[in-house]
Amino acid sequence: MGREEQRALVRRVRESLIGELELIYRRAFDAIGTEELGEGTVARLTQLLLRSREGAISPLEEEIEAPLITSPAGEAPGV
Repeated sequence: MGREEQRALVRRVRESLIGELELIYRRAFDAIGTEELGEGTVARLTQLLLRSREGAISPLEEEIEAPLITSPAGEAPGV
């Protein structure tokens, strides 16, 4: 497998993981909404879920968006 094929495969895997995580978090948010919890409890759980989601998904998204071309320190990509 060539380098570009491997990059494309890794990208697809990351995108798939993001999709699966999004589904899990959507279900968790829906579940919170169906429970008879107090407003404060719902707010705390929602905040925790949002922080957890951010911590789980952001690194995967950042890696997908990272430039593929690297340059020596101090030089801009493509120079």
